[in-house]
Amino acid sequence: MARPTSSSLTSKPPFRSLKSELGLRPIYHRLEHRCQAHLWISVLAYQCVQWLRHQLKRSDIHASWTTLRTTLAQHHRNTVSFNTADDATLHVRKSAIPSAQASTLYAALNLPRKPGKITKRTFRPERDL
Repeated sequence: MARPTSSSLTSKPPFRSLKSELGLRPIYHRLEHRCQAHLWISVLAYQCVQWLRHQLKRSDIHASWTTLRTTLAQHHRNTVSFNTADDATLHVRKSAIPSAQASTLYAALNLPRKPGKITKRTFRPERDL
């Protein structure tokens, strides 16, 4: 009886997760170039996950892909819209404060703790439509 290798045990869960998250299930395309594009996106997404996990292992973080995805999914970037006195709309975007676990992952990946700066944009219907 064949036993699964260590490589296959670590590679299948992220690939399975990516397939469900990105909708990369078996899709029956009629055109060959669409099949190739579907496969290329799947492999690219898989390589991104493997790179991420490799970088984290260098910092002694050995979390599963599901755990990483769940941890990072809790960090949000919010947009709040306000109506102003002159009938304009002000949109403000700001990142929420990440959890301690997400901050640890960002530090291990050498990323800023709060990605994205605060942005403000004013929308005036007479000017912007």
